[in-house]
Amino acid sequence: MKQYDALIVGAGYAGAVTARRLAEDGGKRVLVLERREHVGGNAYDTPDEEDIVIHVYGPHIFHTNDKRVYDYLSRFTKWRDYQHTVVADIPDGRGGRTRFPVPFNLDSLEIAFGPQEGKRLGDKLIAAYGAEKKVTILELRHNPDPEIAAIADYVYEHVFVHYTMKQWGQTPEEIDPNTTARVPVFLSRDPRYFQDAYQGMPLEGYTPMFERMLDHPNITVELGVDALKRLELADGVIKLDGEIFDGPVIYTGQADELFGFRFGPLPYRTLDFQFEIHGRMDGNDEDEYFYQSHGTVNYTVDEDFTRITEFKHLTGQKTRWETAIMKEYSRAYTGAEGEIPYYAIINPDNNALYAKYADLAAQYPNLRLLGRLAEYKYYNMDAIAARALALADELL
Repeated sequence: MKQYDALIVGAGYAGAVTARRLAEDGGKRVLVLERREHVGGNAYDTPDEEDIVIHVYGPHIFHTNDKRVYDYLSRFTKWRDYQHTVVADIPDGRGGRTRFPVPFNLDSLEIAFGPQEGKRLGDKLIAAYGAEKKVTILELRHNPDPEIAAIADYVYEHVFVHYTMKQWGQTPEEIDPNTTARVPVFLSRDPRYFQDAYQGMPLEGYTPMFERMLDHPNITVELGVDALKRLELADGVIKLDGEIFDGPVIYTGQADELFGFRFGPLPYRTLDFQFEIHGRMDGNDEDEYFYQSHGTVNYTVDEDFTRITEFKHLTGQKTRWETAIMKEYSRAYTGAEGEIPYYAIINPDNNALYAKYADLAAQYPNLRLLGRLAEYKYYNMDAIAARALALADELL
């Protein structure tokens, strides 16, 4: 292994961005070991049997205010302008269903309470907090005006609590009040889910972007490799394939798994995806066929799944006769074969458990933990890319 200067475990955002920086800007010879048979991590996308591009591990929408991250990724992809919009689908109490924008905004108010009453309540909120502001449920509940407090209760019941119970497997009493407090009402008619300066989808997909990023003469990528079967960590020394490796080792997998679950497994939530192909039945092939009105529809009150994603909205792909959707189900991660840990369950006990693994990792001077799994945190894609760029700055 003396032919390599740096070792990276994982070929997602954390691993790929760091590998390219070290190889290109530092002249380092980098070995990337990836357990899956593809690069891109959970952002991996690929055509399905109908040649519709799907996001295999759930929808990934790129957005950032970090110009450095946007400019860096733009070296490896052109962008399709895409502004993500989400609606909540709930029973209307009369045997039908209604949809309103998420985050809950001025249009949502008028849909939920009727045009006139919703407009009056919206004007009252703007008078109290100002236009284009995001006001949390906690702020609204503390308002002495009972009508404003009632809006907070409506959003809590119809947008937040049932969805969160499905997502995290918790009862309302178990849900962290600090999380509830951050749920916003957006005093705007901007329907976008994100307001970041840079938004879009890689024009040819995420996978080609990662393939270009890792295509460098100083980078060697090995797919389908379980790095943990080749790594040995003991007494502050890291060995790869039985030989001491003293160059930087950037690890992006589960921290507990790296150390053989020595202190017990860290809790996660996992996801099950149900992919479906739907086709039109009306015989009209003049217009583009879509299953739903938006790229993502959240089912915040009923249904076992949390949301449905329709990929053509995201990718801009044109197929008049069929479309691909994905229903998303959340459940507890058990560590069974084939399960993927998606979301760390952040609470004081779990943070204390993770700290034990972080302290263990700190005993290895050349080991760096980077990414959602390795750091046991929730990061958006742009935040991971930014952390990878910063780590590369430090190593270089």
